Amino acid sequence: MPGPLAGVKVFEVSQIVAGPYAGQTLADLGADVVKCEPPGGEGLRVLGEFVPGESKAFHTLNRGKRSLVLDLSNDAGQAAVHRLIPEFDVFLINSRPGVPQRLNVDYATLTRFRPDLVYIENSGYGDRGPGAERSGSDIIAQAYSGLMAADGKVDEYGAPEMITATAPGDYHAGLGAALGVVAALFHRERTGEGQHIASSLLAAGLNLASGSVSQLPVFDAMVTDPAMQRLYEARERGESYEDQLAAKGSMFDMLGKAFRLYYGGYSVKDGAVILGALTPANRDQFRRALGVEDDPTADPEFNALDPENNAVAEAMLDRIRNIMLTKTMDEWIAAFDNVGAPASKVNHPEEMADDPQVQAMGYMVDLNHELTGPERMVGPIVQMSKTPTGNNMASPTLGRHTDEILSEHGWSAEEIAELRAAGGTD
Repeated sequence: MPGPLAGVKVFEVSQIVAGPYAGQTLADLGADVVKCEPPGGEGLRVLGEFVPGESKAFHTLNRGKRSLVLDLSNDAGQAAVHRLIPEFDVFLINSRPGVPQRLNVDYATLTRFRPDLVYIENSGYGDRGPGAERSGSDIIAQAYSGLMAADGKVDEYGAPEMITATAPGDYHAGLGAALGVVAALFHRERTGEGQHIASSLLAAGLNLASGSVSQLPVFDAMVTDPAMQRLYEARERGESYEDQLAAKGSMFDMLGKAFRLYYGGYSVKDGAVILGALTPANRDQFRRALGVEDDPTADPEFNALDPENNAVAEAMLDRIRNIMLTKTMDEWIAAFDNVGAPASKVNHPEEMADDPQVQAMGYMVDLNHELTGPERMVGPIVQMSKTPTGNNMASPTLGRHTDEILSEHGWSAEEIAELRAAGGTD
């Protein structure tokens, strides 16, 4: 059965993570995504390549696409895009502002050829303002947006450390870009209008850190403002970044250390377990399972935001740490599941492809890459009952579909040869 975006054609000019993830998400929704790469391929192909031009990162972010090679710095390559774009619904690019204009693939140019084009442009900082043309990447967005400091990690030298498990700004921006495209296509279906969509790594970082970035004066006066005053005083004293973080305090410090008791991680006999209580009922469930129903923080009169109560919470935290060390991960999960408390073992990502719940939900897809053989990839982020998502295409080899795509759009064999001779494609 066709996906919900069956018949939608996407022309993707992107590299690394945010743009490719947006394109892959659209491909999972059924769109025909043509990934336009420069001669030599996009940069992610060679980042950790295990055979020439193929990396695991590229494979995981470019499922379901077809590869077209065009040199957009070349007049012939640009002319080819202009000839192709009338038959495409969406143009996707991630770059610094100004780059699309330099390549003659900006919104104003392409809408001359396709007036109702849906054009999505992802950048580092946005398309206007004093920092718009600055170079950006995920780690830069983490730092600029405050997300990195909110995470509060430092390396062995006390220097700031990025969120290393993933690229949160990139993925969040990519998902937002795909959402914008879907909304714009819905709008076009109703009105006939295309539009320009802007997403950025900065906006993604701000959204991810919104709990800290957003301002709520009645709350901030009690919690945020004192923490920031400590930070500013430490900065004025010339203290290190690590000391500034300590002066400001963590999220748990701001919300009161009692919050940490049943919302956070504990070491156990054979690994680690995370507790995820967000309601009084959840906290009571954990107290029963742990045998700590005499917890003084359960008193309705206990004020978790009062710093004088932190010592009580710290003592309780030590008590729970010792209790948690008495059982294994499986034993604790069984105990918590028995009372309905939200908890999980801390799994390693390399284990998850074989996880029974992952398999039951069909979250992995089995593919066969024409160059490197069988592979199991994480599948679409959503599943739909009437218009199934996902596809069975592995990531394309470089230029695999160049002739096929050009032929589909009216190029003769002689015209393709002329394009190659003019340097527009390999």
